[in-house]
Amino acid sequence: MLTAEQEHLIDTTAPVVADHLDAITRRFYPLMFDRYPEVEPLFNDAHQQSGGQPRALAGAVLAYVQLRTDPQKARDTLATVVSKHVSLDIRPEQYPIVGECLMAAIGEVLGEAVTAEIAAAWSALYEELAGLLIELEDHRYLEFAQRPGGWRGTRRFRIAATRQESTVIRSFVLVPEDGGAVADHQPGQYIGVRLVIDGEPVYRHYSLSDVPNGTTYRLSIKREPDGRASRHFHDVLRVGDSVELLPPAGDLTLAEGDEPLLLASGGVGQTPMLPLARHALSRGRRVVYLHAALDAEHHAFADEVAALVAEHPGRLQAVTVHERGDDADHSGRVDRELLGRVLPEGARCYFVGPQGFMSAVDLALADLGVPAERRHYEHFGPSRPLDAA
Repeated sequence: MLTAEQEHLIDTTAPVVADHLDAITRRFYPLMFDRYPEVEPLFNDAHQQSGGQPRALAGAVLAYVQLRTDPQKARDTLATVVSKHVSLDIRPEQYPIVGECLMAAIGEVLGEAVTAEIAAAWSALYEELAGLLIELEDHRYLEFAQRPGGWRGTRRFRIAATRQESTVIRSFVLVPEDGGAVADHQPGQYIGVRLVIDGEPVYRHYSLSDVPNGTTYRLSIKREPDGRASRHFHDVLRVGDSVELLPPAGDLTLAEGDEPLLLASGGVGQTPMLPLARHALSRGRRVVYLHAALDAEHHAFADEVAALVAEHPGRLQAVTVHERGDDADHSGRVDRELLGRVLPEGARCYFVGPQGFMSAVDLALADLGVPAERRHYEHFGPSRPLDAA
């Protein structure tokens, strides 16, 4: 627990640390990877290069400084961090590594301004944050391990089948090598995957693109030209090959209620929307399912959605948008006018896709009067504000 003097030091120095936090986190990661190269596989190179991962860390630290006086709000705010950590099997012994390197980075960036007392106060703050995250993550690990078909750590799954969903998206159906049951997940969640590529471990998250069935998981993965893991799935892995899975996680799940839903996706953002749609329809809810793709060749799951429409006439409305070609209901991009035409009254809205897509949808829905608490989204990668550059 921080002393009263340390509390005062945190309050007085937080604005300075906040002003330099981007520089601190940019220095932190190279320093940590140099000192502890064994942790580097846990981080996506693309997110490091784009600055997404440093910005996410900065946001989490700032959020905790601002919210730590409200423990429940702090726990709620850290839920996204906890989910990502669970899907990577982050362990308590890794937190001291982060603390050591974060304090070293603060010292390098702020120099002599960091007195011994200030350093001790921020170290104590980090230990408090780490203790809270360890507690929350251990609860998640234990809860999942105790489910029928659950596990802790990694579990080996075999590729039982694949299906090409579009020119760039392929589905992989996975069954456990041990022949046991598969724990249920919440529709909309993602799962951690551990691969070994060229002898090196690589960790990624992928959405679970179907509802739970007790026997398999389905991942639907877009082949990214520079994606090390996605190219490995598409170009190397075949039926019969194995991967390791970590527990499912993620908070983009269906809120209780009976209000209608708008599910909007762009590109591979459709992967969590399919199970959300199936789950909502099974509960008798009305769904407007809007999907935007580059063109017909890049439009995945068209047959699957059409079958759902036939299965749930009058309750599922599918709306397609293509940037080019004339095979969709609408040409161009998703905008306020289109959303205004299809948005059900009193709807709860979920949307996932590229950053620009989500920013445009969020702004349009806000302009149409949808309150923030009814607008739900999730980033594929480190979380950041929708208005981030």
